[in-house]
Amino acid sequence: MSVAFRRESDDEHKEPEFELPIPVGPNLVTPRGLRLIGDEAARIEAEIAAATDEDARKKLQRRLRYFHTRQATAEVQAPPADGSAGIGSRVTYRFNRAEKTITIVGGDEADPAHGSIAFFAPLARALMGTEAGESVEYQDREDAITILAVATDPETQA
Repeated sequence: MSVAFRRESDDEHKEPEFELPIPVGPNLVTPRGLRLIGDEAARIEAEIAAATDEDARKKLQRRLRYFHTRQATAEVQAPPADGSAGIGSRVTYRFNRAEKTITIVGGDEADPAHGSIAFFAPLARALMGTEAGESVEYQDREDAITILAVATDPETQA
């Protein structure tokens, strides 16, 4: 039989497993965000210790490397003291005649469904540095967003 038709093992034809991508740019987090990253790393370590399947263990180790990297590169941000919006701030604003409140946080702790967005999201970038009473441009519209209130979110500081 020709060498071309022989297969040494099934592993030769598997897709390569790449590392989880680390977002480009600084890893700015709130104190709560750093705690959540540490909690997730500890949870994964416990799962690895209990895992019996080698493939499952490899996937968990890959996730653990991601969270250890995020933990090592985290830059904890204090909320702005001058009353302007920044990481760790809860911002209430009016956009398209609807009033909304969001909290600006680090990328790993963002959960838009629960009102927290990453500091690098377009909306968060538009709000950063603003104060109550200001209007800002958003989506190429002048005065699209009116800032109603800015305060430190105490949950992000825990």
